[in-house]
Amino acid sequence: MRAAARISLSGKWGGAVVMGLVYFVVYGVFPAGVDAFVYEHVGSVAQLLLLPLAYGMVVAYLDNVRSGEEYRVEQLFAGFKDYTRVFGTALLTGVYTFLWTLLLIVPGIIKSYSYAMTYYVLRDCPELKFNGVIERSMAMMQGHKFDLFYLQLTFIGWGLLCVLTLGIGFLWLVPYMNAAQAHFYEDVKAEFENRQAQAA
Repeated sequence: MRAAARISLSGKWGGAVVMGLVYFVVYGVFPAGVDAFVYEHVGSVAQLLLLPLAYGMVVAYLDNVRSGEEYRVEQLFAGFKDYTRVFGTALLTGVYTFLWTLLLIVPGIIKSYSYAMTYYVLRDCPELKFNGVIERSMAMMQGHKFDLFYLQLTFIGWGLLCVLTLGIGFLWLVPYMNAAQAHFYEDVKAEFENRQAQAA
């Protein structure tokens, strides 16, 4: 997955870094500024309303993996074209994860991996929304939750190095991880569809 991610990013690192930087500013810096200069907690509401930005990141990396498409900042805002479906599904996923975490931390973490393909399913299955998207993600991740955990674990060394760069290195590490997860989704999706075909 990591090797495939590097190939996908070859010659396109600049666009991926710029897109990630814009995401950080819009989703992180802007709400913090609202909290500081407008009114407390207004920034948190703004962050909530900006949830579809994460979907836009998924769209960008999936498009790149599939067609070699360049990364473009406007892809970040793809979720706002289908706002109700994307926002509602993202919010519901967050609520479910939070409720599982209230029971115990470990079940909450496990469930977060079950829901990990939600944005990808949103992208590929426009006929699904809310629970339908989440349930498909859960079905796809059966038997693969540890695989994704292990993939993410392999980036820990890079993460520690990024800390030494005062966080600047994350501008390159995050695209690397996102591209690898997009390739992971493609493999999981292919296996899931194969299982469905065999069961039919």
